[in-house]
Amino acid sequence: MLPWLNIAVLTGATVLTFAFYVASARPAALSQRIGAEAAYRRCTRFRILSAVSMTVVGVSYVVYVFFPLPWSFPKRFPWPYWVSVVVAVVIAVPSGVVFARGMRDAGEETMVLKEQHTMYGGIYERIRHPQAAGEVWYWWVIAFLCHSPFLAIYSFVWLPLFHLMSRAEERDLLIRYGDDYRAYMERTGMYVPRRAHTGS
Repeated sequence: MLPWLNIAVLTGATVLTFAFYVASARPAALSQRIGAEAAYRRCTRFRILSAVSMTVVGVSYVVYVFFPLPWSFPKRFPWPYWVSVVVAVVIAVPSGVVFARGMRDAGEETMVLKEQHTMYGGIYERIRHPQAAGEVWYWWVIAFLCHSPFLAIYSFVWLPLFHLMSRAEERDLLIRYGDDYRAYMERTGMYVPRRAHTGS
């Protein structure tokens, strides 16, 4: 019973993480209906709820180690645990650097949305979504630290979800910053730096 309950919590929290984040990524559009102050306050609440839901997902990953589903799917990887730890570290270091730089350069608007916030600098001058580009890989870090093939496979669900969340942000940022953001999109890559075009 508990393994299935945990899967239900895992799935439900994943959906809520996505739904709350998308709801948080539309302050400019919402401002047109209810005013800027109320819109940014509401979107901040949604962003916090998304973070809470994501934390629940992480807890469910760990719970799965102790209460895996009662099926024939392998419960552990076929190699020693230390190999999974090495893989986790190899993934964690570069993605963690990108994520941390994104958080630093975004400042408090990582969680608290403010109308007067300007477009970001730093790593955002190269890529538009460094936090998503770094954070999404941490689901595999947790999966490998849990030594779980099921969790590694489940983590693939985050790739389209993070992409859709990033797209939702961009739609609102085009409303918020207009042509400045459109020009910014043309000169930067979404998750990796865009190769500079050279004249012939």
